[in-house]
Amino acid sequence: MSTNRYAIILAAGQGTRMKSKLYKVLHPVCGKPMVEHVVDQVSKLDINKIVTIVGHGADQVKAQLDGKSEFALQEEQLGTAHAVMQAAPQLATLQGTTLVICGDTPLITAETMEALLSHHEQQGAKATILSSYAEDPTGYGRIIRNEDGHVERIVEHKDATDEERKVKEINTGTYCFDNQALFEALQHVSNDNAQGEYYLPDVIEILKAKGEIVSAYQIADMEETLGVNDRVALAQAEKIMRRRINEYHMRNGVSIIDPENTYIGVEVQIGQDTIIYPGSVITGQTVIGNDCKIGPHTEIHDCEINDRTVIRQSVAHQSSIGSDVTIGPFAHIRPQSAIGNEVRIGNFVEIKKSTFGKGSKASHLSYIGDAEVGEQVNIGCGSITVNYDGKNKYLTKIEDNVFVGCNSNLVAPVTIGKGAYIAAGSTITEDVPGMALSIARARQVNKENYVHKLNSKK
Repeated sequence: MSTNRYAIILAAGQGTRMKSKLYKVLHPVCGKPMVEHVVDQVSKLDINKIVTIVGHGADQVKAQLDGKSEFALQEEQLGTAHAVMQAAPQLATLQGTTLVICGDTPLITAETMEALLSHHEQQGAKATILSSYAEDPTGYGRIIRNEDGHVERIVEHKDATDEERKVKEINTGTYCFDNQALFEALQHVSNDNAQGEYYLPDVIEILKAKGEIVSAYQIADMEETLGVNDRVALAQAEKIMRRRINEYHMRNGVSIIDPENTYIGVEVQIGQDTIIYPGSVITGQTVIGNDCKIGPHTEIHDCEINDRTVIRQSVAHQSSIGSDVTIGPFAHIRPQSAIGNEVRIGNFVEIKKSTFGKGSKASHLSYIGDAEVGEQVNIGCGSITVNYDGKNKYLTKIEDNVFVGCNSNLVAPVTIGKGAYIAAGSTITEDVPGMALSIARARQVNKENYVHKLNSKK
């Protein structure tokens, strides 16, 4: 018979040591807020109900986790036991196992939490502590076990004897409890301490005093239990998470030339035989196909990039990019752009909220904004769509097989018909028919001997 499972995530603290206007659990690690990492890992388990305890920044935390968790408000931060008590209306009457975990531990995995829950249930314990082995356990609470291997007590470093301080198994601050035993014991937790707070480890002492079994499950990798309390620990978590992400992609057939200097977000998907060069930052819901080359020094966010595309030293945000495309160096693909297959976007070209058809080219020094560019279009160096009159933005439509000469201005709203030619240096303010040649510039005039006359006047 399966046991119901619940999770309580502690996310009410302000995190004063972060020295930030942003609440601690909302600080991102590899592009995702810490607390969301925790909730997403918990959600991979067979969990009946998740309750996140919010306090400081409650509205922001709720907005971030909307649809992923229920919430309980801890108006005053009076300790971890007090925080868990706030979930009583949702959980106190239920039977099952409850996982209690901090929202500032972004590195913990679903696999570790499942192992903890399974160990707890197999041991028939009322409480199980997630412990770890620390080569230097200074400052951590020690796990003291009895001859049966069960936990006798947790002793804080400052209260430990010399013999107890030699123990290297430490309390990570993550627990499993029999749910009803937890909420019953919470009624008896005292705040008789220097801080006047109610501490969750006191529940362990209460359960032991009742003769209940308290177990501990020792995790192999202490990195998973890193709690982020300041910017130094945030950077450590970022580095560890980045290493995990990069190793995942490399084991799945992606070549990352310099993993230490490549930054890939948690949700990013990358196909086989793609090469990521150093200095690349790939974030959001980006999906990259097979056999692509990205970087060096390229920033991609929320983009879909198809097979065999090359993007070098460029920026692309919230856009779709086809197969066999080359972009860069030093190009900027701004949001809501759709780049077709076999397109060439060269150096210092900016594309904004535009579609760019198959086989079209803008090889250098152009701005294409609010435009529909057809197939096999050539846009010459220095040409732009003039899309903004100071108040409104207008559409430029360039049909298939158009040739736009260098340094041309296409003043929107305007349509360039299929197969038309625009002479270099033209400013186009009216529609151009298909297959026409449009010249919109002053006729050249040469004034013979003008320089001699000018010099004579001097």
